[in-house]
Amino acid sequence: MIRILAAAALGLGMTPAQVGKSQGVQDVNVIAEKELATVPHLTVPMVKVIVDRRPFASIVELNALLAATLNKEQLAQVYGKIFVPINLNAGTKEEILLIPGIGPRMLREFEEYRPYDGLARFRREMGKYVDEKEVARLEQYVFVPINLNTASDEDILSIPGIGPRMLREFKEYRPYDGIERFRREIGKYVTPKEVARLERFVVVK
Repeated sequence: MIRILAAAALGLGMTPAQVGKSQGVQDVNVIAEKELATVPHLTVPMVKVIVDRRPFASIVELNALLAATLNKEQLAQVYGKIFVPINLNAGTKEEILLIPGIGPRMLREFEEYRPYDGLARFRREMGKYVDEKEVARLEQYVFVPINLNTASDEDILSIPGIGPRMLREFKEYRPYDGIERFRREIGKYVTPKEVARLERFVVVK
């Protein structure tokens, strides 16, 4: 019993959600327009443009839009509230450096431990350089794609914008023999743009 509790405390033998838990940062692609309007430095016209252009494929795409109006300090404040989550295994240097507080040193650490098999490894490796609170802050900006055929309910529900209904649809078509089947089946329920957004968070193995 003691051994089981110890393992649970360390996160061993468990399958944690593979999209970082929000500590206040929300995915810009799913945040409600009313909440988006409360983000510092975003004017009503800017909010309208963001909503009209969603979903953004990457934070670089969103940054290209906002950087035309906001300075670096203002952008950092905006990204303390909204962001486009970064794939830990595929995110570019440009994407990672847009995470508030990330510089060249932490960029190297992010890249050094690829490929990540889950967020547990991210927590463990980044925990060598920053404290637990900072790891939790950084985690909300990243994700590790989940395996469509084996992901737990918790994993699937960690994808921004996914609720019980889409959880059922994700699981109904298992086993997936490729990403094309995911596009075809999930495309019965959501728009092509939404399928593309969801596809960022999944892999087929």
